Amino acid sequence: MNIAVCIKQVPASESKVKPSADGKDIDRTGLTYIVNPYDEFGLEEGLRIKERLKVGQVTAITTGPDKAAEALRNCLAVGADQAIHIKDPALEGGDTYTTALVLAAALKRNPYDVIFFGKHAIDDDLGAVGVEVAELMGLPHVAAVARLEIDAEKKQAVAHRQIEGAIEVVEVKLPAIFTCQKGMNEPRYASLPGIMKAKQKPLTVLSLADLGIDPNQAGAGGAKLIVERIESPAVRSAGKVIEGEPAQAVAELIRLLREEVKVL
Repeated sequence: MNIAVCIKQVPASESKVKPSADGKDIDRTGLTYIVNPYDEFGLEEGLRIKERLKVGQVTAITTGPDKAAEALRNCLAVGADQAIHIKDPALEGGDTYTTALVLAAALKRNPYDVIFFGKHAIDDDLGAVGVEVAELMGLPHVAAVARLEIDAEKKQAVAHRQIEGAIEVVEVKLPAIFTCQKGMNEPRYASLPGIMKAKQKPLTVLSLADLGIDPNQAGAGGAKLIVERIESPAVRSAGKVIEGEPAQAVAELIRLLREEVKVL
């Protein structure tokens, strides 16, 4: 059972994010980066499947600049067997489609039985790449999986999805792609020996040329989504505390709603 986990390096949620000077991206100066939390559910699930079956490998894959290698090292420290880093200057300015195009080309190089993505990345919240990769590869996919059962002998899986007011159960033939939801599992932490070993493990580095992709199809040249502008949300005005006796406070609240907020 060979398993691939596609991950993304994203700014930590506590980082203070602001638009870049040109308003087309975020200012990445001084940001702290982590592995996208939803991708960690996929990595943990892959490791558990491998441990239960006692066969196969788990490969972590990402695209991005040199810094993205840190995210792959984190995956190796947790227990991934291999890591693939796709990097190329021509990837700059890409969108979910170009990312999916590149990942699909990399995934086709090896016969993976199960491919995991996070349900969405916490930086852009789009949740599109996993689905787009499935379409490009012609594979079945199940999105927002909260529980997964793998039958290696029958080469099939049963996925449980949380939908409004119910659980949807889907049976799918392998190979297949699954995007992972919060609650699927509890990701493990890296051990100190794991961290030390991860520093010594080699990363497989691939360029667009290695994948047979025209640079004009990747990055800004192949992007379908054009970012017009990124803006910080408007600063919210401070709330008001209404003091006094209940009857007086209610009267003041009604006055404020009528005269200032104008909702009455």
